[in-house]
Parts: sequence; C-alpha cells; structure tokens
Amino acid sequence: MFENYRVFEYTLAGRPLKIETGKMAGLANGSCLVRYGDTAVLCCATASARPRDGIDFLPLSVDFEERLYAAGKIPGGYLKREGRPSEKAILASRVIDRPIRPLFPKDLRNDVSLSLTVMSVDQDCSPEIAAMIGASTALSISDIPWNGPIGGVFMGLVDGELIVNPTEAQRAKSDLDLTVAASMEKVVMIEAGANEVEDDKMFEAIMMAHEEIKKLLGFVGEIIAAVGKPKFEYPSCELDHDMFDKIFAYCEKDLMFALDTDDKSVRDARVKPIYDDIVEKFSEEYPELSTQMEELLYKMQKVIVRRWLLEDGKRVDGRRLDQIRPLNAEVGLFNRVHGSGMFTRGQTQVVTIATLGTLAEAQILDGIDNETEKRYMHHYNMPGFSTGEAKPSRSPGRREIGHGALAERSLVPVLPSVEEFPYSMRLVSEVVSSNGSTSQASVCGSTLALMDAGVPIKAPVAGISCGLITQGERWMTMIDIQGLEDFYGDMDFKVAGTHKGITSIQMDLKIDGLTPEIIKEALAVTHKGRDYIIDEIILKAIDKPRDDVSPYAPKMITMHINPDKIREVIGSGGKVIQKIVADTGAKIDIEDDGTVYIAAVNRDSANAAKTIIDGIVFEPEVGAIYEGKVTRIIPIGAFVEFAPGKEGMVHISKLDNKRTEKVEDVVSVGDTVRVKYLGTDEKNRMNLSMRDAK
Repeated sequence: MFENYRVFEYTLAGRPLKIETGKMAGLANGSCLVRYGDTAVLCCATASARPRDGIDFLPLSVDFEERLYAAGKIPGGYLKREGRPSEKAILASRVIDRPIRPLFPKDLRNDVSLSLTVMSVDQDCSPEIAAMIGASTALSISDIPWNGPIGGVFMGLVDGELIVNPTEAQRAKSDLDLTVAASMEKVVMIEAGANEVEDDKMFEAIMMAHEEIKKLLGFVGEIIAAVGKPKFEYPSCELDHDMFDKIFAYCEKDLMFALDTDDKSVRDARVKPIYDDIVEKFSEEYPELSTQMEELLYKMQKVIVRRWLLEDGKRVDGRRLDQIRPLNAEVGLFNRVHGSGMFTRGQTQVVTIATLGTLAEAQILDGIDNETEKRYMHHYNMPGFSTGEAKPSRSPGRREIGHGALAERSLVPVLPSVEEFPYSMRLVSEVVSSNGSTSQASVCGSTLALMDAGVPIKAPVAGISCGLITQGERWMTMIDIQGLEDFYGDMDFKVAGTHKGITSIQMDLKIDGLTPEIIKEALAVTHKGRDYIIDEIILKAIDKPRDDVSPYAPKMITMHINPDKIREVIGSGGKVIQKIVADTGAKIDIEDDGTVYIAAVNRDSANAAKTIIDGIVFEPEVGAIYEGKVTRIIPIGAFVEFAPGKEGMVHISKLDNKRTEKVEDVVSVGDTVRVKYLGTDEKNRMNLSMRDAK
C-alpha cells in the first residue's frame, strides 16, 4: 500500500534518529515523520498554489503543536482538549521559524505553513530539535522554493564539559541551555539561557554545535537526493527595478534629510510628505504604486541607511558604531507596588513592576515535559502608543510572549533559591516608548525592579543588542541598534548577562548565516556594553537590593517540621490549620518533606502562626529545663504549660526541696516557673519537676 515508504537512519548524540517519508500526510507538499529515540514528530510543509495579493512579505506560519497524549497526559480543565498553544509551544515555534524564514526567496508571496505535531515524547530526546530537523527536511524534499537545509542541536554544559543534546538528567545539572541552528556553511540561529557562562565557553559551544550539525546535514542531504521533488515555479513579486530607480532618484535627497535625525517622531513626520508626494507624482505612470508604496519606501530607506553605515561609518542618529544611546535608570516609581524600575535607552523606555507572592501562587504548567510549575514569571506588554500608533489593545502575541520569555530566562540564573527567598515573583514590563531593543531594556528594568523589591539577586543583569550590516564579504557590527537599524540591518544579536558571564542570547537574522568571526565580534561588543550599563547606570540607580521587602508585600517565614507531624498541624478535616489561619490571618503551605511556608501581611501575624505550629510539633527532651506558666492547680499538683500547647503536671512532691502541704503554698495560677521535663508515664502524661530544675 505504501510503495513510496522510506526509512532513513542516523545516530545523533548517541541516540537513533529515523526519518520516515512516503507513509503519512501525502497531500502536503512535503512531509516526514521524525523519530528521535521514542520522540516522534509529524512534520508537514504546505504552500498555496498562488501568491497572496496585496502583501509585501512572505506569509509563513510555523506551528509547534503539543499533544498531551504524547506524554501520556489528559488535558486539565473542563473541555479536556488542547486549547491555545502553551508558552513553551510558542517559543519552540519561534525558535524554528527564525532559522527557516531567511532562507526563502525574498520575492515569494505564496502562503507557506509548517505544522509540527508532537505525537510521542521521550524526555531524553528533545521534540523541539526533532521538529526543527523535520521542518527542514519536509521543506527540502517538498516542491516549495527554499534555500535549505538547516539542522539544529541543543548544547549543555555539565561539570565544565560540553554535551550535545543532553539527556533530561544532564539538563537538570547543566549550566547551559543552548540551541543552535546552522547550514553547512554558517550559523543561522542562536538561542541560549546560561548560568553566567563566559564568552569563550559560549563561543566554543556554538562552534561545537555547528560541527555536529554539518554531519547531520550530510544525512539530510542523502534524503533530499533520494526523495526530493523539483521546486515549483512562482510569479516573482519583486518590485520593478526601473520604477524603483526612477522614484529613488527623484526623492533620494529628501529621504536622506528625513532619516538624518535621532528622533523617531521627527523622522516619521519628515517621511510622510515624501510618501504623499511620490503617490501624487507617479500614480498615473505606475497604476499599482499605491499597493507597493510600503515596500518601495522600505527598500529606499534601507539603501540609504546601509550605505551610510558601510561607506561612511555613519549611523542615523549620529553615534559612533561602538556608542550606546543616552541611558537612564530609576527605581521606586510607585509607592504601593512591591518593586519598580524604569530603564530608558534613547527613545526606548520600559517600566517594570515586581510583585511578590506566596509559593502557592507559582504558575502551574500543563505541558508535554516534566516541568509542572515555575515561581518566577516575566510578562511583556507593548501597546500601540509606545510606537505612536493608534490601535486597540489585544492579548499578547507571539512576539510579546517571546520577549517576555527572553527577559525571564535572563534573570533566572541570579535569583535566590526558595530556601533563601520563599516567594513567587511576577515581573511585568510595560513598554511605554519603543525605538528598538525593548526586550533588552526589559532585562535591565527587571534587574532594577527586583532589587527595589528587596529580592537578593546574586548579581545585576544587563542586556544589549548588536547589529550587523553585510555587503558581499564586507561586514561591520554596531552596538545598541535602534529600530531603524534593526529594520534595515541584517542581524539583531541580543545578549544579557552579568559581569561574570552570559545569562541569555537570542539572535535574529535576515541573511543566510554568520561566520565564526562575526559571532566572536558580537559577543565581545555586547560584553563591553553590558559591563558599562551595570556599572554606570544600574548600580548608580540602586547599588544593592533593598534590605527588606516592601511593607505592602507579604512577609514570609520558612520552617521545617518532622513530616510525621504534618497530620497534627493540619488536623482532622483541616480543622487545626484552618483555625491557625483564622486566628492569625496568615497563609500556610506545607510540603510533603515537612517544609512549612508562612505568609502574612505583617511579621507579627507570620510569627504568631509560627509560634502556634512550633507548639504543635514541639517534642520536649527528657532532662531539659523549660520555662512555663502555671495554668491550673489540683490537690496533688500543678499543671504548667512549658511550650505552646504542651502541658505537664508537677506532682506536689516535686514542687520544692522541702515537704509541701498544699500546692498553693508554693505556686499560684499565672506564675512563671522553671521546670525539668521527666518524660511520660504509662498513660502518656507529661511529668515535670520544679525541684529538679533549681
């Protein structure tokens, strides 16, 4: 039945990689089933038969589809089916999209869809890497025009040793979470989270990944040779060269004047009349001009900006190539929030707010891996007014989720442990003005807000981006790119880290890849930039974390009890713990290992709850001396509460060194006395002695 069915086998990082073609999804332009260990991902590439009208970009969609059955799970919630993609699925889609998109022909306007469905998960064999390899293979063997293939691997760093595609156990101990995608000649994508890894070690990891990918691409090349289809012809949507040259010659000087400013609003105001003038003068000669104006204006500005950089070393705002825009940092902007910071870089401005909560407020995750919750969350919002656009607010898109996740992973390596700081933390970065590098401004704003909130981070983190302009073999980098340089340049290489090392990298490319020399230069440039930001901006705004959390933040106490005592603290039907909560106003979370987290609006309430729990779990030591209060008297002795909830009796014979006729001759109710704990009798009653405590 499946006469075209083929299986191709390879070994990747010591585990079997199988790519099957000709059996599933035969109506897609290209498809394959990738099996890596027991992970299986169905990868399908589909293109529309005709280009989409009225657009000046490639309509590409990449969807990494998580299916919880792949991990043997039933979705939570009422509907019991997968809903919107998880954050991890969106991030995986972006990681695969970024290396694939630049390799399509620039004039292709056909809709292209990549659907990557995870059907089985082996936690030791990354479904994201399997999907990236499968997406590249499906496109390469299809008839869709594409200049691949590319391959990808994860890199880990365990005990100083670099590991290709680490297992789940190795990832748990790794100081590096690096994804690299590459063609046979160049690196096309880098995404990393790292525990302050040094630049040289990061560069070594990237190069090691590229060598592994080259071997993998030899295997993919065999598949393409065996089952690949000829690429289909398509109508080119490239602008008419004669029209471009004529209009550019007409408005070149005006555009150069319009772009020659460091103020985005001035630039936009100058460009608008040029736009209107072109439409008025050339619409009759070129009837389709109105639908092509955005692309035409983009390409004309791109020529000017790139020419300035390559030929004159001139930046739009007049800076040197190694010069950072004017910077400013502030903390403590709002009294009632738990922590706040504002970071300004040129016309980019981000306000970040930190909120501290109990560990019970950690985010619950429902995905195909084994991570079930996270206590540190970072969210990023970029409303229309930040770019001067009048548009309504919408739920966060993939870009906002990606930028939030990048800032989040940048700070995770410097956060205190749960034992040191038993809080959940949510940071929200509000972009109030945008002219490039908002994600890295969010990193800096997060450092400010965390320190202002009293979070004892290990070291301040700063982020900055490096741009690139290429022309043939010529290339140059520039630090701290603004929006126009990002828009018309070839690279946005974002690096965040401390003085000690890198905590995150994200690289966006518009060209076919980077050489080792460019990567090394970008790492060096960004290291110098983040050192400057930390020393001259962040630490001058706030030199260390606050000594205590905000008075409006919950106050947390951590204590440890014998796990055998948990039942006593909770009580039958939860009655005991509910009474503690009602009496003190505190929130109490108890882990199975006996760790107790107490949260309250003030320290007194938290301490009151701790005192009650201490009393419940208290186990007196035979022979130890305690101080207690006489609670009641009976003819044969006095009862003394020597710990919260712990009461024992001092027999009349043990009240004093001399004979006692009446208990009242020695003590009265309410007296504070010293007692020695003698142990329990046959009825499990606690026996005390005042005589032996003297």
